[in-house]
Amino acid sequence: MAILQLIEPEIKNLGGSFARRSLPYPNRQMVGPFIFFDHLGPSVMPPNQGIDVRPHPHINLATVTYLFDGALMHRDSLGTVQEIKPGAVNWMTAGKGIVHSERSPDSDRHKETTIHGIQTWVALPVENEETDPKFIHYPAETLPTWEENGVVIKLIAGQIFGYTSPVEFFSPILYLDGVLSANAHFTIPTDYSERAVYSVTEGLRINDEPIEQYRLAILEPGDQISVSATAPARCIVIGGEPLGKRYKWWNFVSSRPERIEQAKADWRNSRFATVPDETEFIPLPEVVTEANPFS
Repeated sequence: MAILQLIEPEIKNLGGSFARRSLPYPNRQMVGPFIFFDHLGPSVMPPNQGIDVRPHPHINLATVTYLFDGALMHRDSLGTVQEIKPGAVNWMTAGKGIVHSERSPDSDRHKETTIHGIQTWVALPVENEETDPKFIHYPAETLPTWEENGVVIKLIAGQIFGYTSPVEFFSPILYLDGVLSANAHFTIPTDYSERAVYSVTEGLRINDEPIEQYRLAILEPGDQISVSATAPARCIVIGGEPLGKRYKWWNFVSSRPERIEQAKADWRNSRFATVPDETEFIPLPEVVTEANPFS
């Protein structure tokens, strides 16, 4: 069997938009360093309505935003102001602590827009959890993109097929976007011990087994996997090497539960840096039921 586990995501209502959350899952906390995987939308925003995620904190992880459609404006406590558009990557390493907001750009608020993309969090190796926070924007044209066997592949992070993404990371990682024409196919090699394929659309097959839309297929380790399409289709591939157990509470991820308790106290007592020109913030919740989307 090529598929070790098939995850049906939980739908999260975000108030005007929605996300399908595949990770974390009851029997699957992570795939390689990936500890959070949300498929955002597609959600249509009418005029005068947009995304407004107020400033909130992160520690000991990196957040990754990758859009298929629409735009978001990122602001953080480092003073970064960066709009992201389809095909680009916003990679924010929280390290010892960062605060950021995600909002629809002002230029989009007067018209109907669509937001559609993938939001992931990646855990940092233990020795890098307390690194200095950092934000890097990677324009779409800087990411390796090529076509073979009817598949257009964009390498978001990691190394595969002789290509290397410029995205900086601290441990082995694989993250790619594959757009397949009808009857196209590509192979996922055994370079990484943990791998998964997410079916953004219908029409995908894994080793000739059809996969429903919106499923995260955890792949058997050590097996060479063929991904093919019976119709025009799209998938996301993630993977890497395991980093060990992580604790997760609200927007905090760490290898040490006491570090999360410290972060909770720091946010409650306004000890995190602030986002310039933003006065709103998301208060520390009394009870956590889910992580903040668009983070």
